[in-house]
Amino acid sequence: MNERTQEKWPEIPYGAWRETCAALHLYSQIIGKYRLARTPWVNHSWHATLYPDARGFTTGLVPDGPVGIELSLDLIDHQLIGVGTNGLTGRVPLRPMSAATFHRETLDLVRRLGGTPEFNGTPNEIPDAIPFAEDRMERPYDADAVNRFFRASVAVTAVLLTFRTGFLGKVSPVHLFWGSFDLAVTRFSGRRAPLHPGGIPALPDEITREAYSHEVSSAGFWPGGGAVDFPAFYAYAYPAPPGFADARISPEAAYYDNSLGEFLLPYDHIRRAADPEASLLAFLESSYRAAADLGAWDPALECEIGQPGRPRII
Repeated sequence: MNERTQEKWPEIPYGAWRETCAALHLYSQIIGKYRLARTPWVNHSWHATLYPDARGFTTGLVPDGPVGIELSLDLIDHQLIGVGTNGLTGRVPLRPMSAATFHRETLDLVRRLGGTPEFNGTPNEIPDAIPFAEDRMERPYDADAVNRFFRASVAVTAVLLTFRTGFLGKVSPVHLFWGSFDLAVTRFSGRRAPLHPGGIPALPDEITREAYSHEVSSAGFWPGGGAVDFPAFYAYAYPAPPGFADARISPEAAYYDNSLGEFLLPYDHIRRAADPEASLLAFLESSYRAAADLGAWDPALECEIGQPGRPRII
């Protein structure tokens, strides 16, 4: 692996920053819940997500009464940045602290910016989670590990954005779901899906069922946690068509995890590949191909990968 590739696709072993990652996950939930509380509902909860930006992850502009506010996790200078349309700004340093401290300081920041410091205070998709205001356990903050995760997320985002362009049908933005703490992009067949059974920890079934109201082929990346103790890419279909689990997916390091019901590809395989971007794109394309071919999706939904400066040929 050359030095440039190593810089772009850094090592991010989950075990080495597990507790910091858990803290960052909670911090993303706190600012995500602020956005969720103030933003009109968009299909599949797309209004709640965070977006990658040049320094970390952001809520984008959140309408809040007479002002608009943007909250961003700056993972280069390690701070929460708040910006208001009224010209006010504020910062909260990311450091070793408790979720309760970050929650309180985020509410104070929103208040100083002229916003409404009110949102649901209980984590989602975390089993047996403690409300933010009551979670006083001191958590570490490994700034180097956080920055390496950010750099990896930038590299992943670039490939997901490229993959997204090869579809004319309904497709999500590339966004961070703070509930499960994963970067994702999702394609839709346009057909209704069977009612989802729900059952995701700390997430109301009505939310899950709205998210999966239509057939999807989804893929993304997360740093590790739960049943997957390493950073990995994933791909799944809902509903999974017959034969999906047995499909041949590229590269060869990809495999189907029966307990999760999705394909996994270790991040380390991609970062060590001769061409990481091409290898990851092969995983995204082949897993989609399995879902679309076995699920009889309309081929007219597909198109060539987009190129800068080249309009689509109608």
